[in-house]
Amino acid sequence: MKLAWAAQLAAVTVGVALLGPAAAHEFKAGDLTIDHPSSRPSPPRASVGVGYVSIRNDGTEADRLIGGSATVAARFEIHASTVEDGVARMRRVEDGIGLEPGATVKLASGGAHFMLLDLKAPIVKGQSFDGTLVFERAGTVPVRFTVEGFGVATPSFSHEGHQP
Repeated sequence: MKLAWAAQLAAVTVGVALLGPAAAHEFKAGDLTIDHPSSRPSPPRASVGVGYVSIRNDGTEADRLIGGSATVAARFEIHASTVEDGVARMRRVEDGIGLEPGATVKLASGGAHFMLLDLKAPIVKGQSFDGTLVFERAGTVPVRFTVEGFGVATPSFSHEGHQP
């Protein structure tokens, strides 16, 4: 009997340990759910990096993502990518990104994203860094970005030559 109980306890402990990192990758701020803040590795001497996230508004009132910060960068800006005449262009989003009630907004490669400017050190795959997201209604929300490798299925715009 004791052996069966010990095996069950071990299984639960392993399960909780495995769920811990996944559960910690979702952040709540009032009616907002901030899911999977992530970044990509940067070359050793790069001065810019990127950040991505998904934000769901489960409330009845709109909110707006207006800024943020990251410990790895001196500056943090919200940018949008567009393709004009076959050329990808990135521009700063001055008025933030609206979060309507019931909607999910995804900041991802090829669309709206965070630009991490004046990097203090390279962004390294497998590591993570702290940051904040700033909303008009929800205020400042601490988050943790995980640094993931480049995915084959994820389109990526080059930030080479990107001027802040």
